[in-house]
Amino acid sequence: MLRAWRSSPDVAVASLRLLASLPLPAPAPADEVDVVPAVNNSRNHSGWLVRPKGMHSRREVVRSLAWIGGALVAGPVLAGCAQRSDVNPTRPPGRGRAAGLAASAKARVEPRMQDTQPAVDAVSRFTSDLYQRLAATPGNLVASPYSVAVALAMTRNGARDQTADEMDGVLHAPPLSALNGGLNALTSLVESRAGRRERADGSLATVSLDVANSLWGQHDTTWRQEFLDVLATHFGAGMHLVDYKASPESARGRINAWTARQTHERIPEILPERVIDVLTRLVLVNAIYLKAPWERPFEPRLTQDRPFTRDDGSQVEVETMTGRLDHTGYGRGEGWQAARLLYAGGELAMTVILPDAGLASFEQSLDAARLSQIVSSVKPVPVLRLQLPTWQFRTQAELKEHLSALGMPTAFDEHLADFSGMTTEERLLIAAVVHEAFIAVDEKGTEAAAATAVVMRRVSAPPVTPLTVDRPFLFVIHDVETSTPLFIGRVADPSA
Repeated sequence: MLRAWRSSPDVAVASLRLLASLPLPAPAPADEVDVVPAVNNSRNHSGWLVRPKGMHSRREVVRSLAWIGGALVAGPVLAGCAQRSDVNPTRPPGRGRAAGLAASAKARVEPRMQDTQPAVDAVSRFTSDLYQRLAATPGNLVASPYSVAVALAMTRNGARDQTADEMDGVLHAPPLSALNGGLNALTSLVESRAGRRERADGSLATVSLDVANSLWGQHDTTWRQEFLDVLATHFGAGMHLVDYKASPESARGRINAWTARQTHERIPEILPERVIDVLTRLVLVNAIYLKAPWERPFEPRLTQDRPFTRDDGSQVEVETMTGRLDHTGYGRGEGWQAARLLYAGGELAMTVILPDAGLASFEQSLDAARLSQIVSSVKPVPVLRLQLPTWQFRTQAELKEHLSALGMPTAFDEHLADFSGMTTEERLLIAAVVHEAFIAVDEKGTEAAAATAVVMRRVSAPPVTPLTVDRPFLFVIHDVETSTPLFIGRVADPSA
């Protein structure tokens, strides 16, 4: 095809004319503008471009025209996609080449694996704290404290003073730069566990593990550049511009749709109705998705209903898998047994912990140190005969009360919250932290997904406190600094 273009300039000219003749869409309203990465993968984010929702990118147009010589056209067109110019982010979306941009031109920094450990320690301790809070509610439970921690860490970059100090305490965070670098490295490490893997028996299986972050900001708010920069360089997050003031439901729909795509439809609606309103200014979202087959799958023909004893002593028949697993991790300690089930390739695993006595009392003692000790103490045994139920359920949780109790109430306080690191145009507070997680476990493996949304709202006008003096009253005229009274009296009848 390249030879044809070189040998026939008329063909090249005709092709370019066809490309130029394609109709361009009209400018989109603010709530239909997407900020998309000019170069977007888990290792490199070189800037973000705005385009109307539903509009074909130049990259997509080129692909559709590949039959007329895409090899020659794609280079310059894609180079154009990667260009951007600095503009005022408050400029109305839909005007100009880079209109509506609220972005960072900085690339995502290359993660350093030596930075991982502080983030591992922080996430592990936060996991224990949050789990103990959530476990107080009876019934099945699944959560991803990792997802919550990443969403809060993004938010923490806009916090200041007491708000920031409290968030650091709840997250068990190292200095902010170390937290950002550590989570960048940890996310890169986690994502590296995905891909085609070879099992011990030589068979191949695919592990899917995706982590994504995004920001959804009010289009006419001026966002601080350093805030956008750090979320681009360490979290790979670009800002989608929406209009909460004019169309909060449209914004909610777009955020839910993005989250559903990232989680393969397992979290279809992270934001329920009435979480977003006209005072919302920013939503920060983390999503994580896992689909991992077992290293040694269970035989479906061995699965049958078996009794399961609940914590209250009652029994129920449940579908239970049976497996004879060679060289599988097993451990036993004071009050517990545990088995480690590897996923294909052996880089990820599920450790099942079975308390000897009641689950509730065991959970109360499960701090970060004990959880780490249990997970690391399992050792391979020659043969493990394991009977394990299948299960599938989801958990939805509003975390505001839990996070306040863990030590960050100021972030939710109308009078004290300080997120001036995000914007100085309006005072913001956290209105809600919404979390949802899903899990399904069967003979083939595990599918799990989670999402966390931190909803930032403008602080409303201070409440008006009424005082009507319509009955007898006292008065004191005094020095303000020392409160020394200079005159005192009462008014029994102002008309006398």
